[in-house]
Amino acid sequence: MPFIQSEKLFSKLAEQSKASAIREILKIIQSSDVVSLAGGMPDPITFPVEDLRVICADILSSNSARALQYSSTEGLLQLREYLLKWLGLDKKGYKTENIMISSGSQQGLDLVSKALVDPGDIVIAELPSYLAALNAFKSYGAEVVGIPMDENGMQMDSLESTLQEITNKEKKIKFIYTISNFQNPAGVTMSLPRRKEILEIASKYNLFILEDNPYDKLRFEGEPLPPIQSFDQEGRVINLGTFSKILCPGLRLAWISGNKEIIEKVVILKQATDLCTPILNQMIGYEYCAKDYIDKNIDSNISVYREKRDVMLESLEKHFPEGAVWNKPAGGFFVFVTLPENIDADEMLYEAIEEKVAYVSGSSFFANGKGKNTMRLSFCYPSIEDIKEGVKRLGKVIEKNLKK
Repeated sequence: MPFIQSEKLFSKLAEQSKASAIREILKIIQSSDVVSLAGGMPDPITFPVEDLRVICADILSSNSARALQYSSTEGLLQLREYLLKWLGLDKKGYKTENIMISSGSQQGLDLVSKALVDPGDIVIAELPSYLAALNAFKSYGAEVVGIPMDENGMQMDSLESTLQEITNKEKKIKFIYTISNFQNPAGVTMSLPRRKEILEIASKYNLFILEDNPYDKLRFEGEPLPPIQSFDQEGRVINLGTFSKILCPGLRLAWISGNKEIIEKVVILKQATDLCTPILNQMIGYEYCAKDYIDKNIDSNISVYREKRDVMLESLEKHFPEGAVWNKPAGGFFVFVTLPENIDADEMLYEAIEEKVAYVSGSSFFANGKGKNTMRLSFCYPSIEDIKEGVKRLGKVIEKNLKK
Protein backbone atom coordinates (compact mmCIF):
# COMPACT_ATOMS: atom_id res chain seq x y z
CA MET A 1 0.00 0.00 0.00
CA PRO A 2 1.53 3.37 -1.01
CA PHE A 3 2.17 5.86 1.78
CA ILE A 4 -0.26 8.80 1.89
CA GLN A 5 0.84 11.98 0.08
CA SER A 6 0.19 14.25 3.05
CA GLU A 7 1.33 17.47 1.41
CA LYS A 8 -1.59 17.31 -1.04
CA LEU A 9 -4.08 17.35 1.82
CA PHE A 10 -2.58 20.04 4.05
CA SER A 11 -4.57 23.21 4.61
CA LYS A 12 -3.19 26.54 3.41
CA LEU A 13 -2.52 27.41 7.05
CA ALA A 14 -0.43 24.26 7.55
CA GLU A 15 1.45 24.83 4.29
CA GLN A 16 2.37 28.38 5.30
CA SER A 17 3.35 27.51 8.87
CA LYS A 18 7.03 27.54 9.74
CA ALA A 19 8.81 26.17 12.79
CA SER A 20 9.90 28.69 15.43
CA ALA A 21 13.52 29.70 14.90
CA ILE A 22 14.03 29.62 18.67
CA ARG A 23 12.65 26.07 19.00
CA GLU A 24 14.87 24.89 16.16
CA ILE A 25 17.93 26.34 17.88
CA LEU A 26 16.98 24.67 21.15
CA LYS A 27 16.68 21.30 19.39
CA ILE A 28 20.20 21.68 17.97
CA ILE A 29 21.80 22.45 21.33
CA GLN A 30 19.61 20.33 23.61
CA SER A 31 21.89 17.32 23.84
CA SER A 32 25.25 19.04 23.48
CA ASP A 33 27.71 20.93 25.65
CA VAL A 34 26.76 24.26 24.07
CA VAL A 35 26.21 27.09 26.55
CA SER A 36 22.76 28.38 25.64
CA LEU A 37 21.96 32.07 25.98
CA ALA A 38 19.01 31.46 23.66
CA GLY A 39 15.88 30.12 25.36
CA GLY A 40 13.72 32.33 27.58
CA MET A 41 13.00 29.57 30.08
CA PRO A 42 12.76 30.24 33.83
CA ASP A 43 15.51 28.90 36.04
CA PRO A 44 14.22 25.66 37.66
CA ILE A 45 15.76 26.84 40.94
CA THR A 46 12.82 29.28 41.16
CA PHE A 47 10.20 26.51 41.07
CA PRO A 48 8.59 26.02 44.53
CA VAL A 49 8.66 22.23 44.24
CA GLU A 50 8.00 21.33 47.87
CA ASP A 51 5.08 23.75 48.26
CA LEU A 52 3.50 22.46 45.05
CA ARG A 53 4.02 18.85 46.09
CA VAL A 54 2.14 19.40 49.37
CA ILE A 55 -0.64 21.37 47.69
CA CYS A 56 -1.08 18.76 44.97
CA ALA A 57 -1.24 15.93 47.50
CA ASP A 58 -3.83 17.81 49.58
CA ILE A 59 -6.03 18.46 46.54
CA LEU A 60 -5.91 14.86 45.37
CA SER A 61 -6.66 13.51 48.83
CA SER A 62 -9.52 15.89 49.62
CA ASN A 63 -11.05 16.95 46.29
CA SER A 64 -9.95 14.50 43.62
CA ALA A 65 -13.39 14.15 42.02
CA ARG A 66 -13.36 17.83 41.07
CA ALA A 67 -9.65 18.08 40.36
CA LEU A 68 -9.69 15.26 37.80
CA GLN A 69 -12.92 16.26 36.04
CA TYR A 70 -13.80 18.59 33.19
CA SER A 71 -14.41 22.20 34.19
CA SER A 72 -15.83 25.44 32.82
CA THR A 73 -14.12 27.08 29.86
CA GLU A 74 -13.95 30.42 31.69
CA GLY A 75 -11.78 28.92 34.41
CA LEU A 76 -11.90 28.25 38.14
CA LEU A 77 -14.10 30.89 39.76
CA GLN A 78 -11.93 31.25 42.88
CA LEU A 79 -8.80 31.77 40.79
CA ARG A 80 -10.47 34.42 38.65
CA GLU A 81 -11.74 36.21 41.78
CA TYR A 82 -8.25 36.12 43.25
CA LEU A 83 -6.69 37.53 40.09
CA LEU A 84 -9.19 40.39 39.92
CA LYS A 85 -8.13 41.56 43.38
CA TRP A 86 -4.41 40.75 43.04
CA LEU A 87 -4.17 42.67 39.77
CA GLY A 88 -6.36 45.52 40.99
CA LEU A 89 -8.90 44.93 38.24
CA ASP A 90 -11.74 44.95 40.76
CA LYS A 91 -11.00 48.65 41.31
CA LYS A 92 -11.81 49.21 37.63
CA GLY A 93 -15.15 47.56 38.18
CA TYR A 94 -14.07 44.36 36.43
CA LYS A 95 -15.89 41.20 37.47
CA THR A 96 -15.29 37.53 36.78
CA GLU A 97 -16.98 37.96 33.39
CA ASN A 98 -14.01 40.18 32.44
CA ILE A 99 -11.35 37.52 32.94
CA MET A 100 -10.76 33.95 31.81
CA ILE A 101 -8.04 31.38 32.41
CA SER A 102 -6.04 30.23 29.39
CA SER A 103 -3.58 27.39 28.86
CA GLY A 104 -0.55 29.64 28.80
CA SER A 105 -0.46 33.16 27.41
CA GLN A 106 0.48 31.80 23.98
CA GLN A 107 -3.06 30.44 23.83
CA GLY A 108 -4.25 33.95 24.63
CA LEU A 109 -2.33 35.30 21.63
CA ASP A 110 -3.86 32.61 19.44
CA LEU A 111 -7.44 33.07 20.68
CA VAL A 112 -7.38 36.86 20.42
CA SER A 113 -5.99 36.54 16.89
CA LYS A 114 -8.73 34.05 16.03
CA ALA A 115 -11.35 36.41 17.45
CA LEU A 116 -10.19 39.56 15.66
CA VAL A 117 -8.11 38.77 12.57
CA ASP A 118 -9.36 38.05 9.07
CA PRO A 119 -6.94 37.35 6.20
CA GLY A 120 -5.50 40.63 4.96
CA ASP A 121 -6.10 42.56 8.19
CA ILE A 122 -3.32 44.70 9.64
CA VAL A 123 -1.82 44.12 13.08
CA ILE A 124 0.56 46.72 14.49
CA ALA A 125 3.50 45.47 16.56
CA GLU A 126 6.73 46.78 18.01
CA LEU A 127 9.91 46.52 16.00
CA PRO A 128 11.31 44.09 17.11
CA SER A 129 8.58 42.00 18.75
CA TYR A 130 7.91 38.58 20.27
CA LEU A 131 8.38 35.93 17.59
CA ALA A 132 5.60 33.58 18.73
CA ALA A 133 3.12 36.47 18.75
CA LEU A 134 4.06 37.42 15.20
CA ASN A 135 3.58 33.80 14.17
CA ALA A 136 0.15 33.68 15.83
CA PHE A 137 -1.01 36.82 14.00
CA LYS A 138 0.33 35.66 10.66
CA SER A 139 -1.25 32.22 11.04
CA TYR A 140 -4.67 33.87 10.71
CA GLY A 141 -3.63 35.85 7.66
CA ALA A 142 -2.62 39.11 9.31
CA GLU A 143 -0.10 41.47 7.78
CA VAL A 144 2.12 42.65 10.62
CA VAL A 145 3.42 46.22 10.42
CA GLY A 146 6.28 47.12 12.76
CA ILE A 147 6.75 50.39 14.64
CA PRO A 148 10.27 51.30 15.82
CA MET A 149 11.08 51.71 19.50
CA ASP A 150 13.46 53.76 21.58
CA GLU A 151 14.34 53.54 25.27
CA ASN A 152 10.75 54.56 26.16
CA GLY A 153 9.03 51.96 24.02
CA MET A 154 7.02 52.25 20.82
CA GLN A 155 7.49 55.65 19.15
CA MET A 156 4.10 57.31 19.13
CA ASP A 157 4.78 59.73 16.28
CA SER A 158 5.73 56.83 14.04
CA LEU A 159 2.69 54.87 15.23
CA GLU A 160 0.26 57.64 14.37
CA SER A 161 1.79 58.41 10.99
CA THR A 162 1.73 54.70 10.09
CA LEU A 163 -1.90 54.32 11.17
CA GLN A 164 -2.87 57.34 9.10
CA GLU A 165 -1.03 56.01 6.06
CA ILE A 166 -2.71 52.59 6.34
CA THR A 167 -6.11 54.18 6.90
CA ASN A 168 -5.67 56.32 3.78
CA LYS A 169 -5.15 53.09 1.81
CA GLU A 170 -8.48 51.84 3.23
CA LYS A 171 -6.89 48.78 4.79
CA LYS A 172 -8.43 47.36 7.96
CA ILE A 173 -6.35 47.56 11.15
CA LYS A 174 -7.52 45.41 14.07
CA PHE A 175 -5.21 46.00 17.01
CA ILE A 176 -1.90 47.28 18.33
CA TYR A 177 0.24 44.64 20.03
CA THR A 178 2.66 45.73 22.74
CA ILE A 179 4.71 44.09 25.47
CA SER A 180 4.63 47.04 27.84
CA ASN A 181 7.16 45.84 30.44
CA PHE A 182 10.71 44.50 29.80
CA GLN A 183 9.81 43.70 26.24
CA ASN A 184 10.75 40.45 24.53
CA PRO A 185 13.25 40.67 22.88
CA ALA A 186 14.40 44.26 23.41
CA GLY A 187 14.00 44.51 27.20
CA VAL A 188 12.41 47.98 26.82
CA THR A 189 9.63 49.29 29.08
CA MET A 190 7.02 51.68 27.73
CA SER A 191 7.05 54.99 29.61
CA LEU A 192 4.02 56.26 31.53
CA PRO A 193 3.26 59.13 29.11
CA ARG A 194 3.33 56.74 26.15
CA ARG A 195 1.00 54.30 27.91
CA LYS A 196 -1.57 57.08 28.04
CA GLU A 197 -0.80 58.31 24.53
CA ILE A 198 -1.17 54.88 22.92
CA LEU A 199 -4.68 54.69 24.37
CA GLU A 200 -5.56 58.07 22.88
CA ILE A 201 -4.27 56.95 19.48
CA ALA A 202 -6.12 53.63 19.66
CA SER A 203 -9.31 55.51 20.52
CA LYS A 204 -8.83 57.90 17.61
CA TYR A 205 -8.52 55.02 15.13
CA ASN A 206 -10.99 52.72 16.96
CA LEU A 207 -8.53 49.89 17.59
CA PHE A 208 -8.00 47.30 20.28
CA ILE A 209 -4.71 47.24 22.18
CA LEU A 210 -3.36 43.77 22.98
CA GLU A 211 -1.13 44.32 26.02
CA ASP A 212 1.09 41.30 26.66
CA ASN A 213 2.46 41.48 30.19
CA PRO A 214 4.36 38.29 31.13
CA TYR A 215 7.27 40.02 32.89
CA ASP A 216 5.34 42.72 34.76
CA LYS A 217 6.11 41.33 38.25
CA LEU A 218 9.81 40.77 37.56
CA ARG A 219 11.04 44.32 38.13
CA PHE A 220 14.58 44.58 39.51
CA GLU A 221 14.69 48.31 40.12
CA GLY A 222 12.58 51.46 39.86
CA GLU A 223 8.90 51.99 40.55
CA PRO A 224 6.29 49.72 38.92
CA LEU A 225 4.26 51.30 36.13
CA PRO A 226 0.51 50.73 35.90
CA PRO A 227 -0.56 48.61 32.92
CA ILE A 228 -2.11 50.36 29.94
CA GLN A 229 -5.34 48.58 30.82
CA SER A 230 -5.58 50.51 34.09
CA PHE A 231 -6.17 53.74 32.13
CA ASP A 232 -8.68 52.21 29.72
CA GLN A 233 -12.16 53.72 29.94
CA GLU A 234 -13.47 52.34 26.65
CA GLY A 235 -12.92 48.59 26.94
CA ARG A 236 -10.32 48.54 24.17
CA VAL A 237 -7.38 46.97 26.06
CA ILE A 238 -7.03 43.20 26.18
CA ASN A 239 -4.40 42.22 28.74
CA LEU A 240 -2.52 38.92 28.84
CA GLY A 241 -0.79 37.71 32.00
CA THR A 242 0.83 34.45 33.06
CA PHE A 243 2.12 32.42 35.99
CA SER A 244 4.81 30.88 33.76
CA LYS A 245 7.52 33.39 34.68
CA ILE A 246 6.62 33.82 38.37
CA LEU A 247 5.54 30.31 39.41
CA CYS A 248 6.35 27.71 36.74
CA PRO A 249 5.51 27.22 33.06
CA GLY A 250 4.59 23.56 33.45
CA LEU A 251 1.17 24.35 34.93
CA ARG A 252 0.28 26.31 31.75
CA LEU A 253 -1.70 28.87 33.75
CA ALA A 254 -2.36 32.30 32.28
CA TRP A 255 -5.22 34.76 31.98
CA ILE A 256 -6.93 37.10 29.55
CA SER A 257 -8.77 40.19 30.79
CA GLY A 258 -10.83 42.68 28.84
CA ASN A 259 -14.31 43.90 28.08
CA LYS A 260 -17.17 41.44 28.51
CA GLU A 261 -17.83 41.06 24.77
CA ILE A 262 -14.27 40.09 23.84
CA ILE A 263 -13.99 37.64 26.75
CA GLU A 264 -17.29 35.99 25.78
CA LYS A 265 -16.07 35.55 22.22
CA VAL A 266 -12.70 34.19 23.30
CA VAL A 267 -14.39 31.72 25.66
CA ILE A 268 -16.46 30.33 22.76
CA LEU A 269 -13.36 29.99 20.60
CA LYS A 270 -11.44 28.26 23.40
CA GLN A 271 -14.19 25.63 23.59
CA ALA A 272 -13.20 24.50 20.11
CA THR A 273 -9.54 24.39 21.10
CA ASP A 274 -9.26 22.52 24.40
CA LEU A 275 -12.65 22.85 26.16
CA CYS A 276 -11.00 24.05 29.36
CA THR A 277 -7.65 24.66 31.02
CA PRO A 278 -6.89 21.64 33.27
CA ILE A 279 -8.81 22.17 36.51
CA LEU A 280 -6.18 20.35 38.59
CA ASN A 281 -3.59 22.90 37.49
CA GLN A 282 -5.96 25.76 38.27
CA MET A 283 -6.70 24.39 41.75
CA ILE A 284 -2.97 24.04 42.44
CA GLY A 285 -2.37 27.61 41.26
CA TYR A 286 -5.25 28.98 43.31
CA GLU A 287 -4.21 27.21 46.52
CA TYR A 288 -0.65 28.43 46.06
CA CYS A 289 -1.88 32.01 45.75
CA ALA A 290 -4.47 31.70 48.52
CA LYS A 291 -1.72 30.67 50.94
CA ASP A 292 0.06 33.96 50.13
CA TYR A 293 3.02 32.13 48.62
CA ILE A 294 3.03 33.85 45.24
CA ASP A 295 4.38 37.27 46.28
CA LYS A 296 7.16 35.65 48.31
CA ASN A 297 8.11 33.52 45.34
CA ILE A 298 8.18 36.59 43.10
CA ASP A 299 10.53 38.34 45.53
CA SER A 300 12.79 35.30 45.50
CA ASN A 301 12.71 35.14 41.69
CA ILE A 302 13.65 38.80 41.42
CA SER A 303 16.75 38.20 43.56
CA VAL A 304 17.81 35.30 41.33
CA TYR A 305 17.26 37.10 38.03
CA ARG A 306 18.65 40.45 39.15
CA GLU A 307 21.96 38.81 40.01
CA LYS A 308 22.03 37.02 36.66
CA ARG A 309 21.21 40.23 34.80
CA ASP A 310 24.04 42.02 36.57
CA VAL A 311 26.51 39.22 35.78
CA MET A 312 25.54 39.30 32.10
CA LEU A 313 25.94 43.08 31.88
CA GLU A 314 29.34 42.91 33.59
CA SER A 315 30.43 40.10 31.25
CA LEU A 316 29.32 42.04 28.18
CA GLU A 317 31.38 45.04 29.31
CA LYS A 318 34.37 42.78 29.82
CA HIS A 319 34.25 40.59 26.71
CA PHE A 320 32.28 42.29 23.93
CA PRO A 321 34.24 44.39 21.45
CA GLU A 322 33.81 48.07 20.78
CA GLY A 323 30.94 48.72 18.38
CA ALA A 324 28.53 46.35 20.11
CA VAL A 325 25.80 48.08 22.13
CA TRP A 326 23.12 46.64 24.38
CA ASN A 327 20.24 47.67 26.62
CA LYS A 328 20.26 47.50 30.42
CA PRO A 329 16.84 46.09 31.28
CA ALA A 330 15.21 47.00 34.60
CA GLY A 331 13.53 43.60 34.72
CA GLY A 332 12.47 40.58 32.70
CA PHE A 333 14.65 37.94 31.04
CA PHE A 334 16.55 39.49 28.12
CA VAL A 335 19.40 41.69 26.96
CA PHE A 336 19.25 42.82 23.32
CA VAL A 337 22.53 43.43 21.50
CA THR A 338 23.07 45.48 18.35
CA LEU A 339 26.28 44.78 16.41
CA PRO A 340 27.93 46.80 13.64
CA GLU A 341 25.81 46.68 10.48
CA ASN A 342 28.33 44.60 8.53
CA ILE A 343 27.87 41.63 10.89
CA ASP A 344 25.15 39.11 10.02
CA ALA A 345 24.07 37.49 13.30
CA ASP A 346 22.05 34.88 11.36
CA GLU A 347 25.19 33.56 9.67
CA MET A 348 27.37 34.06 12.74
CA LEU A 349 25.12 31.78 14.80
CA TYR A 350 26.61 28.69 13.13
CA GLU A 351 30.10 29.85 14.05
CA ALA A 352 28.93 30.51 17.61
CA ILE A 353 27.52 27.00 17.96
CA GLU A 354 30.86 25.61 16.75
CA GLU A 355 32.44 27.58 19.59
CA LYS A 356 29.88 26.04 21.99
CA VAL A 357 27.64 29.04 22.61
CA ALA A 358 24.17 29.87 21.28
CA TYR A 359 21.93 32.92 21.06
CA VAL A 360 18.81 33.92 19.13
CA SER A 361 19.50 36.08 16.10
CA GLY A 362 17.42 39.23 16.21
CA SER A 363 16.07 39.09 12.67
CA SER A 364 13.49 36.53 13.85
CA PHE A 365 11.79 39.30 15.81
CA PHE A 366 11.58 41.92 13.06
CA ALA A 367 8.31 41.98 11.12
CA ASN A 368 10.05 43.92 8.34
CA GLY A 369 12.80 41.34 7.82
CA LYS A 370 15.57 43.55 9.18
CA GLY A 371 17.68 43.29 12.35
CA LYS A 372 20.27 40.90 10.96
CA ASN A 373 22.94 42.62 13.04
CA THR A 374 21.11 42.03 16.33
CA MET A 375 20.83 39.21 18.84
CA ARG A 376 18.81 38.35 21.94
CA LEU A 377 20.67 37.02 24.97
CA SER A 378 18.75 35.36 27.81
CA PHE A 379 20.10 35.47 31.34
CA CYS A 380 17.14 33.66 32.93
CA TYR A 381 18.04 29.99 32.43
CA PRO A 382 21.85 29.57 32.34
CA SER A 383 23.86 29.42 35.55
CA ILE A 384 26.03 32.36 36.54
CA GLU A 385 29.13 30.46 35.46
CA ASP A 386 27.54 29.62 32.12
CA ILE A 387 26.61 33.26 31.58
CA LYS A 388 30.22 34.30 32.16
CA GLU A 389 31.63 31.58 29.92
CA GLY A 390 28.96 31.96 27.24
CA VAL A 391 29.46 35.72 26.91
CA LYS A 392 33.24 35.20 26.82
CA ARG A 393 32.95 32.68 23.98
CA LEU A 394 30.50 34.86 22.09
CA GLY A 395 32.74 37.89 22.44
CA LYS A 396 35.54 35.97 20.70
CA VAL A 397 33.18 34.99 17.86
CA ILE A 398 32.18 38.63 17.36
CA GLU A 399 35.80 39.81 17.46
CA LYS A 400 36.64 37.25 14.76
CA ASN A 401 33.80 38.49 12.54
CA LEU A 402 34.77 42.13 13.02
CA LYS A 403 38.21 41.34 11.61
CA LYS A 404 36.81 39.72 8.45
